[in-house]
Amino acid sequence: MPIDATQPYDDDNVFAKILRGDLPCHKEAESEHSFAFHDINPLTALHILVIPKGKYVSWDDFTAKGSDEEILDFVKLVGKVARDRGMHEQGYRMLANIGKRAGQEVPHLHVHLFGGEPLGPMLAKD
Repeated sequence: MPIDATQPYDDDNVFAKILRGDLPCHKEAESEHSFAFHDINPLTALHILVIPKGKYVSWDDFTAKGSDEEILDFVKLVGKVARDRGMHEQGYRMLANIGKRAGQEVPHLHVHLFGGEPLGPMLAKD
């Protein structure tokens, strides 16, 4: 169920549990302030999530409250993962859903990296 990106941080969300080591994941990369892992329900051949380690619900929350060091670290890890997996060579998509209307389901900022196959149009309308 989509969440309200203005809600307070929930320490029991699935990504908080992964960061604490309470839930397993297929780790892709890690830096001082960020963590990347494979989505458990991949939508493309490569589907990797990148999250900040801090307690941020959304992009708005992160850019308003995160330190410059955290923000730079996060952006750099997104690019590093894409390069390390060769996604930059064939093209890839970055997606961050922010709030209910965009379909955000986990109340922890995360960027999806999709690649490894043709992705088609950015948005499709029925």
